[in-house]
Amino acid sequence: MNLTAFSVLALFPLPLLAQFLDCDGTRYRYTSSFDDFSVTYDVQYGSAINTTGLTQGLLVDIYEPEGDANENRPLIIMGHGGFFIGGDNDGGDVVPLCEDLAKMGYVVASMTYRVGIDNFFDVPNGLVRSVWRGYHDGKAAVRFFRKTIEEDNNPWGIHGDLIYLGGVSAGAFIGLHMVSIDEESEIPSQVDQTQAGMGGGLEGESGHPGYSSAIAGVVNIGGALKSVDYMSEGDAPIVSVHGTNDGTVPFSSGMIMLSGIPITEVDGSAVIHETAEALGIESCFTELEGAGHVPHITNADAYYQTLGTVSGALSSWICNGYEPFCGAYDYEAVGVAEWLQGQHGLWRAFPTALESGEALQIQWLKSPQTTWICEIYDASGRFIEAVSGRDEWFSVSTSNLSSGLHVIRIPGTSESHRFWIN
Repeated sequence: MNLTAFSVLALFPLPLLAQFLDCDGTRYRYTSSFDDFSVTYDVQYGSAINTTGLTQGLLVDIYEPEGDANENRPLIIMGHGGFFIGGDNDGGDVVPLCEDLAKMGYVVASMTYRVGIDNFFDVPNGLVRSVWRGYHDGKAAVRFFRKTIEEDNNPWGIHGDLIYLGGVSAGAFIGLHMVSIDEESEIPSQVDQTQAGMGGGLEGESGHPGYSSAIAGVVNIGGALKSVDYMSEGDAPIVSVHGTNDGTVPFSSGMIMLSGIPITEVDGSAVIHETAEALGIESCFTELEGAGHVPHITNADAYYQTLGTVSGALSSWICNGYEPFCGAYDYEAVGVAEWLQGQHGLWRAFPTALESGEALQIQWLKSPQTTWICEIYDASGRFIEAVSGRDEWFSVSTSNLSSGLHVIRIPGTSESHRFWIN
């Protein structure tokens, strides 16, 4: 049931495979990047009946490296977070990752999936059904891309054996369950297949039957499995990043919490990694010491540890001639400062989306010798305020900013950065 990236080895010897995938020694890794990316928005990959009883169109935004001639690229399908209650595929938890991974040479598809709890009087069991809907939608997304390869002349230049799926929090739940639940007997008892939107067995009814939904591996950022008992020998590889002080999705085994309310017990990334190693499943795991839930959204260092871990593991699996790598990059050893400057110019603002009152972080990529000033504007170009700083890192309060799009710039530099207040 589970197809790994290494199936291509049966078809191509190692030197030819590396050339076929453009494994030039740097592509798919942290500092290897194209100058820009392009996005195809709102591509419908399927449809299914959601918790309201309505048929919902399922969409992906597809990110590609700009100017890339390779037509056999790995695909990463990313699911957003939101506790299966909210979130969207253009959120700040997934978009920066999609952009940076596309610049490394991947094709990245940020997918929507059905969200919503069908019974708020029984959230634990309703959440199981929500994960199952996402499980079905993720499988449909994989089938959709394989269908475009076979029937539509491969418009996004994807290698059909190198499709990875996962994402952030709830999105990671989807990928983890897709590689682990592969027997009809493992379908959760809470799933009533006679109910609208819940049928179709393991494959579901979200679209494109007849194509394989197998994935080459999972990207798990702050996710969990209902139980590691689902895991078995031969499952696809998993790359995981998780904060050790996650108060929402447990780092190890424990209770999922929603606004301080216990929901259901799950097995988090630490237990998943331990189980994978015991079963001989390829697994890469980075612990973000002291961090909470998906800290890459609000903390720059956590973001680059997450990005480095994901790209390091995937590139190791994809390019057999690469030195295996798992973990956060040694910034100095791989020239990350130069890479950052190439991507962001002299400075950067982080994160791209934040709640009102949270601090926007500014990092000067070449340490300033004098005091510098940040100017903040709203979406209409109206000047809001100016703040000053001198240190390499500087925090800007957003407590007096209204919701919506804002732009921040430093006079005398050519860059400006956008951020959203939720």
